[in-house]
Amino acid sequence: MSKPPLTLYMAAPRGFCAGVDRAIKIVEMALEKWGAPVYVRHEIVHNKFVVDGLRDKGAVFVEELDDCPPDRPVIFSAHGVPKAVPAEAAAREMLFVDATCPLVSKVHIEAARHSEAGLQMVMIGHAGHPETIGTMGQLPPGEVLLVETPEDVATLTPRDPDRLAFITQTTLSVDDTAEVVAALKARFPAIVGPHKEDICYATTNRQEAVKAMAPKVDAMLVVGAPNSSNSKRLVEVGARAGCGYAQLVQRASDIDWRALDGIASVGITAGASAPEILIEEVVQAFRDRYDVTEDQVVTAEENVEFKVPRVLRQAG
Repeated sequence: MSKPPLTLYMAAPRGFCAGVDRAIKIVEMALEKWGAPVYVRHEIVHNKFVVDGLRDKGAVFVEELDDCPPDRPVIFSAHGVPKAVPAEAAAREMLFVDATCPLVSKVHIEAARHSEAGLQMVMIGHAGHPETIGTMGQLPPGEVLLVETPEDVATLTPRDPDRLAFITQTTLSVDDTAEVVAALKARFPAIVGPHKEDICYATTNRQEAVKAMAPKVDAMLVVGAPNSSNSKRLVEVGARAGCGYAQLVQRASDIDWRALDGIASVGITAGASAPEILIEEVVQAFRDRYDVTEDQVVTAEENVEFKVPRVLRQAG
């Protein structure tokens, strides 16, 4: 029986970003250098497949420093940690390696600089997300006010409305964030913004590729984890850009084939912490069922690379 035809539109860029790539490499190099076990505070990146793969190699994932023995290395996740965490590790004389994405670290530095200048910070981000917790934890309690929506801006009670600056989580929807920034500037005209926007290049690029792909496809699948902020934003961006069916899937086994019945085209992208092997698995699942024609939707070229910390590059 012949397979029905289907066009698969592949978003480019998609999948791993430089910060995720670096964080995974840090865990792998730490295991090579110091042997197993190496402890990692929180999931190194938000992807079960990646975390399980590193666990198989000897990484132990824990929630807090108290769960780590003092004589083994500990790595902090790509999302960043509050200032108190490395301070506690140093006090306990632990060997620690910070895998915080350099673009998240840039936001931390920005927050500290504005705070030193006497400005109270407003952070646009998702409550409870590890990156938000890490960034807000760079400054003393009360120095960072969190907003998620334009409605939240209306209820803000800053110390001094003329002495404010804003920062953002790096994995937000570009369009949603623009609305929150507009609300902040309307209510607090003196508010200071970042020199260069905080939403990272990878998040922006993946959202742009989705916007370009959405009008071409009957359905869109985003390969990513349910706790991955940037992956969930891709689903929202796809739906907002006109795609009638946009879904997040962790693996090919999560695809709802009944929902895709009768379609002629599917867009595929992946969040910044989803490895290419999972994207290939999804593509193969379509090839098993359809006569597939692949088409690339390229909106940007990425050649960013971040160095791993010096301690891992040194011998011994």
